[in-house]
Amino acid sequence: MIGISACLGGLACRYDGQKKEVPELMELVETGEAVMVCPEVIGGLPIPRDPAEIIGGNGFDVWKDQAKVWTTSGEDVTEAYKNGAIKAYQKLQEKHIDLVIMKEKSPSCGTHSIYDGSFSGITKNGAGVATAYFIQQKMTVLSDEEWLKTRGEQNGNRKDQSNERAL
Repeated sequence: MIGISACLGGLACRYDGQKKEVPELMELVETGEAVMVCPEVIGGLPIPRDPAEIIGGNGFDVWKDQAKVWTTSGEDVTEAYKNGAIKAYQKLQEKHIDLVIMKEKSPSCGTHSIYDGSFSGITKNGAGVATAYFIQQKMTVLSDEEWLKTRGEQNGNRKDQSNERAL
């Protein structure tokens, strides 16, 4: 079993009340092969909510108290992000999950890319708050983009087993 960002599994939990569903991941949820988590909602943030970005670094820096998560309205939501990461991790551990597929660019779930803190749509290299925590806890974290690419390569290399579902 794997964990996935809830918005990828079809739950409308993003800051704007939308979802970013990935049909292949939704199928894993439907068949009981994946558990959905939204660290932001688990941390107590509402749907919808003001957009937020990490200012002063990345998710690892947030855990070192060297960066903060701020909303466009000027609210410091750092503690909600940190609490959500811890609670999401606990939920995943209850199911003995050590692989998670996270939504790229999110201030919580970004794996390699997050917005730069200027609220201008510019991205930078870095991990989100939950992703950083999961990595510190020795979990394997992939972005939705990485997972889809890996899945495609696995399916492409197994032409004789094209109906087999690869994780």
